[in-house]
Amino acid sequence: MFDVLGITGRDFALEAHREVHQLYDGYLPYEFHLRLAAKTAVDFIGLLKTDGLQSDIVVSATWCHDVIEDTFRTYNDVKNGVGIEVADIAYAVTNEKGRTRKERANAAYYEGIRNTPFAVYVKLCDRIANVTYGRYISPNKGKFEMYKKENDKFIEQLGIVESTQTNWTASPLTPMIAHLRNLLRG
Repeated sequence: MFDVLGITGRDFALEAHREVHQLYDGYLPYEFHLRLAAKTAVDFIGLLKTDGLQSDIVVSATWCHDVIEDTFRTYNDVKNGVGIEVADIAYAVTNEKGRTRKERANAAYYEGIRNTPFAVYVKLCDRIANVTYGRYISPNKGKFEMYKKENDKFIEQLGIVESTQTNWTASPLTPMIAHLRNLLRG
């Protein structure tokens, strides 16, 4: 299934990132990160209870999540290349302009993610990929520690409700949050 879902998004994203010779963590081909994120999307896709077309859109969007932010491709390029649904999700998870991490991931950024179908899921796939890399592979644990420190606020900003207390419905993404928290225990 991993090789089938999101194939259009995969091809589009890989080409865009290869054109700019982008590296992940300064030494790996950027597709390393994209493959980790897409694998996460496929691993957890059952949580979304989507049909085949929606699943393909979500996985394609996961492949394309950094295209607008990190390459010379625009929203319209993504829309024309892989469709408006993928472009909307990629746009939603694209950081705002800013000098600091806090400015780039501000309230408007998270509001856009929360208000775009499947964008929370794609953002979680991105974060899980980054944390997986940070825990198991990265020679520098600084980013891993940063993700650990900001995790509770990150989940809150995504608007995920984990509790099943009275009058609350737990998010279907709770297993992803549990997986992320488990990774961060390392």
